[in-house]
This record gives sequence, structure tokens and C-alpha cells, in this order.
Amino acid sequence: MDKLDYYPKSIKKAVRYMKQDASREELLEIRDLINNAIINRINRIDKETRTQKENAYEL
Repeated sequence: MDKLDYYPKSIKKAVRYMKQDASREELLEIRDLINNAIINRINRIDKETRTQKENAYEL
């Protein structure tokens, strides 16, 4: 089974588009968009984790 099978349909379609139709410029733009989204999500998760730990210590 392909690793891609575990992700939502939208991810599969995006990857297929990148492999088949995207120009170099589009790929660079997509890379920036995805990297920024990943960084933002990781930062949000880290912040939530720190908040949960701080709240646990207050109890």
C-alpha cells in the first residue's frame, strides 16, 4: 500500500498535480505555501502542549 493512501483525497490530488502538471514556478510557490502551513501548525501544536503542561502544574 502506498503511503499516500493514508492521507485525505485532497492531498492525493495535490501531489498528483505536482507530479504531472505543475510548472517550476508553481512548484516553488506550492513549496512555500506548504512549508509555511506546516511551520504554523507545528508552532500551534507546541504552544498548545506548553499550555497543557502549565495547566497541569497548576492543579
